[in-house]
Amino acid sequence: MFRTSSFRIHASKKFLALIVTTLFALLGPQSMLGEVIYPKEGWVDDYDPLASPDAMVGGKLTMGGPSQYPKSFNYYLDPNTFTAALFGKCFESLMGNNPVTLEWEPVLASKIAVSDDKLTYTVTIDERARWSDGVKLTSHDVKWTFDTILDPANLTGSFKVDLERFESPEIVDDATLVFTAKTVHWKNFMSLIRFAILPKHVYEGKDFNKQNTDFSVVSGLYRLGEINEGVYAQLERRDNWWLKEAKRVQGVGNFQTIEYRFYGERDASLDAFKKGDTDVYPVYTSHFWVNQTSGEDFDKNWIVKQAIYNYEPISFQGFAMNMRREQFKDLKTRQALAHLLHREEFNETMMFNQYFLQRSYVEDLWDADHPNPNTLYEFNPEKARKLLAESGWVANPETGVLEKDGKPFVFTFLSSQVSSEKYAVAYKEDLADVGIEMKLERKDRASWSKDMDEFNFDMTWAGFSGTIWRDPTHLWRSNEADRPSGNNITGFKSEEVDRILEEMAIEFDVAKRNDMVRKVDEIVCSQVPYILLWNIDYVRLLYWNKFGTPDTVLSKYGNEDSIEAYWWIDPDAEADFEAARESGEALPPRPYEIHFDEEFME
Repeated sequence: MFRTSSFRIHASKKFLALIVTTLFALLGPQSMLGEVIYPKEGWVDDYDPLASPDAMVGGKLTMGGPSQYPKSFNYYLDPNTFTAALFGKCFESLMGNNPVTLEWEPVLASKIAVSDDKLTYTVTIDERARWSDGVKLTSHDVKWTFDTILDPANLTGSFKVDLERFESPEIVDDATLVFTAKTVHWKNFMSLIRFAILPKHVYEGKDFNKQNTDFSVVSGLYRLGEINEGVYAQLERRDNWWLKEAKRVQGVGNFQTIEYRFYGERDASLDAFKKGDTDVYPVYTSHFWVNQTSGEDFDKNWIVKQAIYNYEPISFQGFAMNMRREQFKDLKTRQALAHLLHREEFNETMMFNQYFLQRSYVEDLWDADHPNPNTLYEFNPEKARKLLAESGWVANPETGVLEKDGKPFVFTFLSSQVSSEKYAVAYKEDLADVGIEMKLERKDRASWSKDMDEFNFDMTWAGFSGTIWRDPTHLWRSNEADRPSGNNITGFKSEEVDRILEEMAIEFDVAKRNDMVRKVDEIVCSQVPYILLWNIDYVRLLYWNKFGTPDTVLSKYGNEDSIEAYWWIDPDAEADFEAARESGEALPPRPYEIHFDEEFME
């Protein structure tokens, strides 16, 4: 899960049925009948069904990075969608998933054997695996990475949650190591196979909390190239990638150079795209999508505007309240604050009614068969006043500010980008009307992330990416509220949720587990740790019309990050693009709406 502020959603009953069926096949009770070997028997290396046979290697893709320059490029130290994408191109995990079927496929591990009691995991490292400096990748690298993540001195809080269920692995030989789980858990296998492995011979003996950009030795297809701090960072494709001959990676990772540019704010990033300084612009702001996508570049199809519907899991975003703070400890106070955020007006006046209002942290687990029972908090100042009075807040007769136990209701809203402040300013006014004073403070992304690591905030705009495998432990388990750099930033604690999570840990039936997640969602929503906001159900994408793309444009479960995997520089399209701009002619249009091709669902 990653802290971020940009989300796109596609929720459908078909999607949920697909996920349940697939995961039941991968992780269901039948896998408990005896020792299981992954990848499954009969697996063969085959071409990626999303990769085009026409894809060519070469050229440069320039992307707008996140608005703010991250505090670290090390995903373990600064977990967000950007660092996950960058880090994942440099460092590999033991296994991965087929991009369509989700079946486990080998990466650094050629096989993993799981004992019938689900407690012993024997990992065999691929003999061909090599670091970019030619050093053989071994079981010692895996053990060192595991131990580094769990080292209490390292700020890797959110990654400790899953791996701390294991003892430190035992090395059998350079190619073999054994993990022993402390307890059975449905997620144990995927927890082991999905953490990125780092080179022991490079990082051993160094302060891991300071390893932010030293990716000089990698195992993946890309290495970190030139960096101009605060301005841009480049990834360079390697010629000596150890896995480059495998069929499943042909047509994947086609750009020689990927450059990420940082502009501080979205307005500047959009301006840079329109000038041609970047190639692609994912649109997160309705105003941009509706009002700034016209003119010659769009009319003549030099810039492509597409709405892309796929199966990316649902995320959530909201105003997180730090319940460790006295002002936010009372439930009725938090409910009142939710009733004072005029989401309906924001959607109508600022976002062109393009969004739906969220009332769940797992929106795609609610459907016609499981109707969502959670409260949809409407704007209602009178109800808010009543709740505030019931929770003991009384207006000071001289200042008008609400007080409780002699302390005024004053708090600070911490933001990390200008684009969120228009909502905060409007919220501030509605809060003032009932006697609450909200101060506004903005910090750069790095400083904001540090405050999140230390839970040093009153209220902030935050959110988390959705995952195919639903596990609310990171966000809501009570002991995560006390772990620095963890994901339970609101300090949520509930004995009932802890009990459900404990039961869920040993439940291998996906349908039953989803019932538990829904129950957790009901409990959490009833306690209002976040004032949930809004979302849309497609990816909004602008790009210059010079690229080759798969028919689906993006991957099945991903967002714009999959551009870096599946697109390529098409010489013919590039030549046509340059000629059209020089002559003033229009290019043939590309379809506005893209839906993931149903043939891939079969």
